[in-house]
Amino acid sequence: MPQSFVRILGHLIFSTKHRVACLNAEIRPKLYGYMAGVLEGEGCREILIGGVEDHVHIAFAMAKVAAPIKLVEVVKKQSSKWIKTQDRAFDKFYWQSGYALFSVSPSNLDTLRGYILNQERHHKKMTFQDELRILLRKHGIEFDERYLWD
Repeated sequence: MPQSFVRILGHLIFSTKHRVACLNAEIRPKLYGYMAGVLEGEGCREILIGGVEDHVHIAFAMAKVAAPIKLVEVVKKQSSKWIKTQDRAFDKFYWQSGYALFSVSPSNLDTLRGYILNQERHHKKMTFQDELRILLRKHGIEFDERYLWD
């Protein structure tokens, strides 16, 4: 085959360090726009970015030359540097060291969009910790609770 065809859809989730609820309603849309630009700069396509005060969900199409670990590192590092320039309140801002990244079937993309769009309502009933545990189990990822949170 003379060409390469790739369609890998991802659902990336990570939180603020120690799940500090500092991503206020004013900064979130700006942050999501910035993150979309970082993804584009890496050759990826943002599908939808959303979240709440202490974490983000990013639905995206992976570039065929992107390495997942490198992409996550770039998104987190660049967005962390950017947010620190937005207000002195973010001077000590950091993302958690880890992340969760799941593959998404194209047939489940609309469900994922709805899930991300409903984060505010969803988190009135469930913590980020509970949400992540459920998603890890749903995707068959084993984890040790002692090492899940920083």
